[in-house]
Amino acid sequence: MRAARFHAPNQPLSIDEVPDPTPGPLDVVVEVAACGICASDLHFIHGEMPLPVPPPVTMGHEAAGTIVAVGDAVQGWAEGDRVSINAGRSCEQCERCISGALEECLRPQVMGVHYDGGFAPLMSTRWYTLARVPDSVSFEHAAIASDSVGTPYAALLDRANLRPGERVGIWGIGGLGTHGIQIARMAGAAFIAAIDPLPAARERALALGADVALDPGEDVRGAIKAATGGRGLNLAADMVGNPAATQQGLACLERGGRVVVCGQSLQSLDAGPLLGLSFRGLSILGHLGYRKRHLEEILQLVASGRLDLSGSITDRLPLDRVNEGVDRLTRKDESIVRLVVEPGT
Repeated sequence: MRAARFHAPNQPLSIDEVPDPTPGPLDVVVEVAACGICASDLHFIHGEMPLPVPPPVTMGHEAAGTIVAVGDAVQGWAEGDRVSINAGRSCEQCERCISGALEECLRPQVMGVHYDGGFAPLMSTRWYTLARVPDSVSFEHAAIASDSVGTPYAALLDRANLRPGERVGIWGIGGLGTHGIQIARMAGAAFIAAIDPLPAARERALALGADVALDPGEDVRGAIKAATGGRGLNLAADMVGNPAATQQGLACLERGGRVVVCGQSLQSLDAGPLLGLSFRGLSILGHLGYRKRHLEEILQLVASGRLDLSGSITDRLPLDRVNEGVDRLTRKDESIVRLVVEPGT
């Protein structure tokens, strides 16, 4: 089969011929119907972050499709099952994994980074990474649920403990931030501010229910204070991984507020004087990914119509055009929510 492989930073992904995967005893092989391109993929492709394993590796960590082969020891899954694939797996070697607490793994591995991912027609994955996809949910929506929706869902509702009636700011209205607005509304946020430099992204945020949409270059703190009667935010979410966004979010918090950082970067954060954090009682929370139950909950919310992803797919690309998708996401000259690769086309 052909797969889009990372060989070295600052080089396009290479479409290589690789052997078709076969399942080990605890694995299944999935025919990938859709796999999203994530901004975190760009960090490795552009050499901004080092790949943690020797290349090459098949990239892509937002995948969904149909099971076509099942390992001998796998129970409860069968050929033909529609599945969304968790964007990572346990190392299966640390003390927590050995004890059976796989979701408490000390060295979690990311699909398409530590091991081969979904930019290929077929991929092998552990059985415990699978979530069943309801018939009414499309594969492209099931694919982006496994990161673009799952990460902000877990960040806002679990890590940051968003409560009904709170005031929320979302920095970066791309894949994560767009769904962050929808999740915050669904959770009962009383006020939502969206901050993004792209006019189209701000317009999308307002259409999805944000109360205000601001350019980060303007007086964001003043605008948010004015819109909240001088109170500010309970929660700020950095969905881009930019220290300036985190700093701006901190400045917009009321006493006791918190910032959750979902975006990834090797840049350093200057959070200001420690007195400011301690006196104002502020919290800075790092966040990565989600738990399996989050993905299962999201798929049910999409199936029930409570979470509408109909506007989330900006474009669909065949495998041969994956580098076009990478370039479009890199340029940021259009307001992209998610570009999806269809590896079988």
